[in-house]
Amino acid sequence: MANDNHRGIELGTGLFVLLGFAALGFLTTQLPASGLKLEGPAAGYRVQARFDNVGDLKVGAPVTMAGVRVGRVEQVSFDATDYKAVVTLSIERRYDRIPDDSDAAIQTAGLLGAKYVGLTAGGSETYLRDGGQIQFTQSALVLESLVNKLFASFAGKGGGGSGGSGSSGGSTEAK
Repeated sequence: MANDNHRGIELGTGLFVLLGFAALGFLTTQLPASGLKLEGPAAGYRVQARFDNVGDLKVGAPVTMAGVRVGRVEQVSFDATDYKAVVTLSIERRYDRIPDDSDAAIQTAGLLGAKYVGLTAGGSETYLRDGGQIQFTQSALVLESLVNKLFASFAGKGGGGSGGSGSSGGSTEAK
């Protein structure tokens, strides 16, 4: 009797672990960075945007507008003629009234999260169409670059903290 109970616990534990691995495998295919999706090709239209720096934007990353997912990143490539990253966005067909003067910015989900493309609506009466291009773009903020600039600004002051306040005092006296 004790042996049958022990066997049932082993089978239950094995089944639980197996289901856990299956769930983990499914979730990893749903991450934007994986490039793997268990969904068919989106019925929509494609537009391009050119950026100076895309950071670590990945194929499959969401494209959002006002916080709502309206599409996904279909391709990221490099144009050697103007030295810019070309991002192809696949926008769902139901979002066919995005003004053609809208802007695209590469944003980060959280402090160190994955990159995605955020669209901000323009005011034009004409709309983006298949094969169109978004003219106004804002590149990704690279955290390492910001930290380097911060350290450089502190190093540049190097003990000139009192000089900064004396400078503002000098401009007050000139008035």
